[in-house]
Amino acid sequence: MSGGGTDTPVACEAAPGGGSKKRDSLGTASSAHLIIKDLGEIHSRLLDHRPVIQGETRYFVKEFEEKRGLREMRVLENLKNMIQETNEHTLPRCRDTMRNNLSQVLQRLQAANESVYRLQQREQERKKIHSDHLIASEKQHMLQWDDFMKEQPNKRAEVDEEHRKAMKRLKEQYAEMEKDLAKFSTF
Repeated sequence: MSGGGTDTPVACEAAPGGGSKKRDSLGTASSAHLIIKDLGEIHSRLLDHRPVIQGETRYFVKEFEEKRGLREMRVLENLKNMIQETNEHTLPRCRDTMRNNLSQVLQRLQAANESVYRLQQREQERKKIHSDHLIASEKQHMLQWDDFMKEQPNKRAEVDEEHRKAMKRLKEQYAEMEKDLAKFSTF
């Protein structure tokens, strides 16, 4: 039962060149040694699965790398084809479309800029006219206010004069009414 080791004679086998005396005198030590060796081999074959697992692992890694390598090659090939398609067809179409439509876009943009410029000029003119009108209106209001304030002392004097006259008339009227009342109260 030796797997990968050298064959050693077992206790019941005859040793090469041999006498049985040597075997008998060394039999106990040698047989124990051989039994331990056989037990080690049995143990390694039954319980130590490392060589089998290592082989399976190597096989799995090899298969995985081959399949992965093929898949990556397909992906790279597809990318290469896509880039070629883009460079040969899509980019030239995009350039042509851009060249054709860019002039139209530029013309529309210039027209829009001119329209905006005209609108800004109109707005500025409208604001200027409005501010000029406000300034003129403010000046006119100031002149009217000054005239109003200049007329106030004269109007106040007129009102004061009318009030004084009205008070004088009322005093005279009340004085006359008192006289009349005094005449009637004597009766």
